[in-house]
Amino acid sequence: MIEKLKKLQENSYSPYSKYAVSAIAIMKDLKEFNGVNVENAAYGASICAERSAILAAISNGYKKGDFKELYVMVSSGEVGTPCFECRQVISELFDKDCIIHCCSNKGEIKDYKVGELCPYPFGEEDLI
Repeated sequence: MIEKLKKLQENSYSPYSKYAVSAIAIMKDLKEFNGVNVENAAYGASICAERSAILAAISNGYKKGDFKELYVMVSSGEVGTPCFECRQVISELFDKDCIIHCCSNKGEIKDYKVGELCPYPFGEEDLI
């Protein structure tokens, strides 16, 4: 998976931060969806790799609870974790025991359960 993530990072559009991120969402049926970060001069119009991969799965008919795991790699050489906006989307669509594999481009991997990355999620019950 490390090599797939490294290759996928080449598709990142990150001219401003120079911080390429790649992600692969794996579904329970083992289908994979790729994502990269796509920056924009109007920063709010940018999208993270994690959400790019997750939204690709949703766009292809998958639903909440269909996700098995997520792999994420940042270009800095260190292990990075999803930003809080991505964590919100992850906590909405992934089961709490799904694994998020955070990888460095040097091969280091740190695994976290969704419940660890998102210990106090904001969900539909909070909208009441």
